[in-house]
Formats: sequence, structure tokens, C-alpha cells
Amino acid sequence: MSEAADLGAVPAPGSIRLRRDSGLYGYERALHRAGLDPVAGADEAGRGACAGPLVAGAVILGESKARRIEGLRDSKLLTPLARERLYDEITRKAVAWSVVAVEPEECDRLGMHVANLAALRRALLRLDVAPTYALTDGFSVDGLGVPGLAVWKGDRVAACVAAASILAKVTRDRIMTGLHETYPEYAFDVHKGYCTPLHQERLDAYGPSPTHRRRFVNVRRAARVDGVSSHDGVDDEQGEQGEARAS
Repeated sequence: MSEAADLGAVPAPGSIRLRRDSGLYGYERALHRAGLDPVAGADEAGRGACAGPLVAGAVILGESKARRIEGLRDSKLLTPLARERLYDEITRKAVAWSVVAVEPEECDRLGMHVANLAALRRALLRLDVAPTYALTDGFSVDGLGVPGLAVWKGDRVAACVAAASILAKVTRDRIMTGLHETYPEYAFDVHKGYCTPLHQERLDAYGPSPTHRRRFVNVRRAARVDGVSSHDGVDDEQGEQGEARAS
């Protein structure tokens, strides 16, 4: 954030009525009516993948109807083509936006939960415009200097969070497509690093690449010659297949 927001007139978060059934822009409208403007949303992509970076996006859409974006929704509910189109529109219309990546080595060092919070925090702090309120998908993020709210499945009920999810997903997919050029044997362009049967087959055949996350138990089991043993004391992470189906 370029400057700290003035919190003098900010109402207590508990005094603001936010409803999940008020439409995709309902959270932002309620916060704007309470004098909280601008409102930022943040979300991540790649938490459940066992390879590649964790990517977080943050977006301020603004109150103007001219900035409304048709077809905005959770990135996992969109086709790759629709995500690319919306990515271009979001980056063109947003008051401010940012994207950050946490590399696999840092994910291994921090653990995925802490890495996830760090990514969301960094994305919000990197915005060129300082928000007065932050909406985050699923997890509360401290250290922002502004009040905020963690919203369960926020990318389905808050426009700025949905926009952030699209920026994060598109950016990460592009990174994984680029990693496919470096490591074609893993088919990163197909599964984007998620733990699909195809990915596990390639992982078992070739062992982990430098972009695999060693905290994930399936990666460590597949290691042939690796500096991390299966009894090194770090917590096991379990991968996900879900987002690969939307790729």
C-alpha cells in the first residue's frame, strides 16, 4: 500500500451488516455505505498443488458502475478462455490490483498455511491504492493496518475477491505453462501442478523436479535422491485435485 489508510472514521466491523445472499457486489455496497471505500479483495491459487508457486491476487474494483465486470465469478467456475478475458478486463478497469508468487522453497520452509497468509498479505500490501477494508477468502490476515473480514467461499459472494481469484489463477496457470517448457516430462501444462493421476504417474517415473514442494508426502515418496527424507520432522501436506479439472 502506498500510504496507510486513515482509520479515524472507520466504523466497528461488527456494526456493518453483511449478507451472503445480497449478490456478488453486496459486500462492497454495504461497506461503501458504511463509509469504507476503497475495499480490497484477496484470494490465492495453488495452495493444494504439489508443484509450482502459490500465487495470490488483490483487487480494488471501486464503487462506480462503469467498473462493473460482467461474468465475474469464482475462477474455478470459469473456462480458461473466460478467465483470460476477465483477467484483461479486471486489470483494465480495477482501481488497483497486484499479484505475488511464493516460490516452492518458501512454501516448504513456511508450510502451506503460513505461506498462504503471507501471499495474501503481500498482495494486499503491494496495492498502489491503500484500502480502508480488506475481504479475504477463507482466512483472516493480520498485519494489514486496516480492518478486514475472512469470508467463507468469498470468491463466490464478493466481487473483489472473485476478481482476485481470477488474477491469481490466470497468473499461476501461465507460470505452470512456462514451467512445462523447462520440465516437459511432468505435463505441467495439463494439470498445473495439482495431484492428478497423470501428475503422480510422471512424478513416480521421473522423481521430483526443483519446482516440486517437498512438504507434500506424495512428492517425498517419489524422491529418488533427495535432501529431504520421509522422516525429517516437517509436517506432511496433502495435495488436491480439484482445480485441475477447471484448467
